[in-house]
Amino acid sequence: MGHLGLTPQSVNVMGGFKVQGQKADDALHLLDDAHRLQEAGCFALVLEGIPAELAARATESLRVPTIGIGAGPDCSGQVLVFHDVLGLTQGHRPKFVRAYANGLQLLQEALSRWAVDVRNGAFPTSQESYRLPEGLRDTVTNWTPSNPT
Repeated sequence: MGHLGLTPQSVNVMGGFKVQGQKADDALHLLDDAHRLQEAGCFALVLEGIPAELAARATESLRVPTIGIGAGPDCSGQVLVFHDVLGLTQGHRPKFVRAYANGLQLLQEALSRWAVDVRNGAFPTSQESYRLPEGLRDTVTNWTPSNPT
């Protein structure tokens, strides 16, 4: 699978997390690269952080599907990082990220409740604990170390 546009592994070379392909030469180079990747055998291309019109043109001109992430609605499919979908990240979010839950708050609340239950002895309960079979309870209860020190 090819990957064009904003490639996070090369973000420093590209000047940061910036939209790619906004100049004529860059846009045409991206389209040429998309076709080179297709001809090299890529079965699909990820188009990331590029203008929607550029992604649409790439998609319509290629025989392989395109997967957009911050590339507009006209790609063959869409992807988002699940941390972003679930709202697990703090701070700056790229324009194309839509959180479908406030997962970070839910996680913080759940972990706080769990910690309180552990401290208060309310977790685990007997329903959340494994039990020895009846015949083995007496054996374990009456056990003494074989080498007392």
